Amino acid sequence: MTDALHIVCPHCHTTNRVKDADLAHAPDCGKCHQPLFAGVPLELDGDSFDRHVARSHIPVLVDFWAPWCGPCRQMAPAFAQAARELEPRVRLAKLNTEDQQAIAARFAIRSIPTMVLFQHGREVARVSGALGAQDIVRWVRTAAA
Repeated sequence: MTDALHIVCPHCHTTNRVKDADLAHAPDCGKCHQPLFAGVPLELDGDSFDRHVARSHIPVLVDFWAPWCGPCRQMAPAFAQAARELEPRVRLAKLNTEDQQAIAARFAIRSIPTMVLFQHGREVARVSGALGAQDIVRWVRTAAA
């Protein structure tokens, strides 16, 4: 499969090979048989963060947030709506900076919410502050182009 993309399962975190043309047809994980895309942001932890960011062939947008952050909580529904619009071409994920302080420090997260767009394991764009769903979608489509 020369046109295969690596897509990390949001359930078992196994890396799957999916043909680009099959992304639009709701592919399932080869190991756990759960859908690879559910149209909702994926909650990441220390183990799953590196798997998804480093192994995924599609861009991964990570919302760095904390439960005590009012703007983070306000933006959560917009981020979820953006996930419905951007998947399966972009994986949207959330990382709780209170629980994962080492990862937040590694990426120099100084304010939240901060969204970081990763492609092929590297940061390609970053924006801080709460955005609406359409602003998130526009920003990602521009940054990932």
